[in-house]
Amino acid sequence: MKRIAVYCGADTGNDQTHQEATIALAHYLVDHQLELVYGGGGVGLMGLLANEVLDAGGKVHGVMPKQLVDRSAAFTRLTDLKIVDDMATRKATMLSLADACIALPGGPGTLEEIIEAFSWARIGNNTNPCIFFNVSGYYDPLKTMFDEMTKKDFLTAEDRKKLLFSDSLDEIFEFIATYQPPKIRTYVQ
Repeated sequence: MKRIAVYCGADTGNDQTHQEATIALAHYLVDHQLELVYGGGGVGLMGLLANEVLDAGGKVHGVMPKQLVDRSAAFTRLTDLKIVDDMATRKATMLSLADACIALPGGPGTLEEIIEAFSWARIGNNTNPCIFFNVSGYYDPLKTMFDEMTKKDFLTAEDRKKLLFSDSLDEIFEFIATYQPPKIRTYVQ
């Protein structure tokens, strides 16, 4: 394991624990010689995460669509920045560069990116583990939704075990270290 994709807010939110968890994750990555792959922005939790990793001596790889670069959203301190055509290419590129995916608190974009990564894992297009860093219970309603999907047979119990909700970095990285991708779905007509 070398690189971790982290999805997070372009805003800091109004809960200090989310910022503290972002800083803790940044230092965990650097302390364990793991490089950050993220959306390339310099504001919100994204900027906080990138700055903390860089300030601690780590490497940060940004991936950003040209449209956002043109609007001056790109962070200038990065180890490297890949400029891609669109958001779909950004998401695929981030997955290809990373060995695991973690979602810090964030908004609809954060949620969409990690959900897509998990969905792709179920069809065989992503071998990376997907984790919700569930700081202060931020993702509890979503965890309940995934449990309901499983209860209603829209998600297998086996695949549900392939998605972690945790507020413990030790548990998160143990999950990553022992992860086996879901079996590729097959369909019977």
